[in-house]
Amino acid sequence: MECLTKLYSTLSRKIGAMVVAPSSAHIQVGLLLLGVVLLSTGLTSSANAYNAIARYNDDRIAESVDVILTYVHGSFGALVMVSAGIAAILSAAFGGYRAALGLLVVAIGSFIMRSLISTWFNDDSLKSV
Repeated sequence: MECLTKLYSTLSRKIGAMVVAPSSAHIQVGLLLLGVVLLSTGLTSSANAYNAIARYNDDRIAESVDVILTYVHGSFGALVMVSAGIAAILSAAFGGYRAALGLLVVAIGSFIMRSLISTWFNDDSLKSV
């Protein structure tokens, strides 16, 4: 019983000291707990948001994405791919291998962008070219 009283007294003193004169460790622990609470609350509301009654209309977003993808798959996409490919070859020839790799990613990315979007996102409302 005395051990429990001692533990209660020590805990009360520490909490009182934390309230009156918090140290940086106390503040960090408090902010960590606040972050955990906010993250938990936010994830819970996001998980429940899908089952909400209200649905949104994404026609305008789908149309704008479709216009962008039409440009990228058309002559502009070919221009981006060819220029990035030529620049990658020139960069590799002059020793800029890091730049060449980045340009190669741009060239391939402009070619397979629609496939990546249909793989990762819900693209039922997008038109196929």
